[in-house]
Amino acid sequence: MSPTARRRSLPSPAAADDGDELRFCSTCAFSDACLSQGYGKADLMDLHVLVEHIGPFHEGEHIFREGEEFNAIAAVRAGTVKTYVLDASGHEQVLGFHLPGEIIGLSAISQARYPCNAVALDTVMLCRFSFPKMAVLATRMPGLQAQLFKLLSEDIGKASLLAGDFSADERMAAFLVALSRRYARRGFSATRLHLTMTRTDIANYLRLAPETVSRVLKRLQEDKLVRVDRRELEILDPARLEALALHVLRH
Repeated sequence: MSPTARRRSLPSPAAADDGDELRFCSTCAFSDACLSQGYGKADLMDLHVLVEHIGPFHEGEHIFREGEEFNAIAAVRAGTVKTYVLDASGHEQVLGFHLPGEIIGLSAISQARYPCNAVALDTVMLCRFSFPKMAVLATRMPGLQAQLFKLLSEDIGKASLLAGDFSADERMAAFLVALSRRYARRGFSATRLHLTMTRTDIANYLRLAPETVSRVLKRLQEDKLVRVDRRELEILDPARLEALALHVLRH
């Protein structure tokens, strides 16, 4: 995590939402380890003391940059984080968008340096975890270790989501369905989405031209699959949208 990120540390009482007596805050990336693995909140206090609440990061501010030394992963508490790299020509290639409850920094583990940039798309709050300390703790807590493996697997899955030869309509449908599912898992609406990312960012991520994204969204709206009002999008026919996304999502 960059020096800027470290300077933005806030005292826990100022930022923490400690949930209830059984689990941590509802968007915590490790909440599954609390109950599904048989751990109560008291069992996870060793994990809780590793948490450093940092932020806010405002739109356009970097959380870390490519090449910086890796020392921590971070869970998004609020806002959206975009990860990207610059190609040899200096053009941006969007790798992904990270929502509340999702982890950034996992791809840095093997090289011990961040292989990409992470930037806030709106006002972002994070929970920062020292990875060396978490790795030691995970050896004593199989449930936490299993959750780390699950998060790594999900991160790899997102990276390969759009690797096939799919149409622009299929790519956009898959993007919206995946976004809907990710929001729903964290207790947000699955049909009313606020797109914090620009059309250009979406196009870059889907490897499409911006004008193609606009045309596809217009076509989906004319077919009554979605309703779009600037960055507000409502999914009107989830079943048909999922059918269109089926070959991309493969489940």
